[in-house]
Amino acid sequence: MSLICPVLNLWLRITEKPHLAHTAAPVDLRKSFERKARLFFRAPRGTVFREDVLVHEGKEVPVQWAIAPGTAAGPVLLYFHGGGYVFGSSKTHRAMLARLSALCGLPACLPDYRLAPEHVFPAAVEDALTAYRAIADHPGGVILGGDSAGGGLALALLGEITRLGLARPLGCFAFSPLTDLTFSGESLVQNAKADVVLPASRAPEMGRRYLAGADADDPRASPLNADFKGAPPVWLAVGSTEILLDDTRRMAARLDADGVAVDCRVEHDLPHVWPLFQGLLPEAMVTLRQVAGWIKALSSRPDES
Repeated sequence: MSLICPVLNLWLRITEKPHLAHTAAPVDLRKSFERKARLFFRAPRGTVFREDVLVHEGKEVPVQWAIAPGTAAGPVLLYFHGGGYVFGSSKTHRAMLARLSALCGLPACLPDYRLAPEHVFPAAVEDALTAYRAIADHPGGVILGGDSAGGGLALALLGEITRLGLARPLGCFAFSPLTDLTFSGESLVQNAKADVVLPASRAPEMGRRYLAGADADDPRASPLNADFKGAPPVWLAVGSTEILLDDTRRMAARLDADGVAVDCRVEHDLPHVWPLFQGLLPEAMVTLRQVAGWIKALSSRPDES
């Protein structure tokens, strides 16, 4: 463990966890996350950020592209931000995706899917599906990704792609994904004190805001229940002290049971979605390099053939 990691964990426990536990209004959560992202998350120099709109059959989803210097022809990273389906945006996560773009030499596309409580389930899934369909025929292919709720959304999208028989992405990766909106994982209780970011007491409330009475067992809400037979490879990472630890471990077991090639990494005592702290936390860069290597191995790159 790096010297900075215990310091970061302590800072998150003292500041971020109480903030998430006591801030009720979605607008306040959104403003706070946007402000912190501007202060703490830095993209590589020379990164180009471009706002755009993806369109499919008359449906539109606003997106932001993150393109680091040196990107080349190949797959597109279609990445869904976290935030409990209530907050977060392409702006809060674009620095991390710019770093990943630089590491694997590929452009990243971050959809601004609709958020609850203004837009409840299945709005986020519908937007994810629209975004995917809009770029599914990209010549180099598409790689899905996401973190936390966005990781769950990426996996739910993968389940829908499989169910509908759409063109498959090359793969899917997720950091600390939320895969079970029934919140039945044992780690939700066992790691309630150890988790330095997420307050376990707020998790069901966030879920209710998003579901608005819909069935939490719906595979589009809880991809743990989806059928992934025939799906491409999946890469997962989670911290050992996270309340969502079992969401990842059970997801990996489900994928394995469905015959999917899955790489699941449980890292010791790292905070929720630690790759966000690239540029500050050495472990964040290690994980981003690992997933970049996995991404590069998914397909043969034109410049490497």
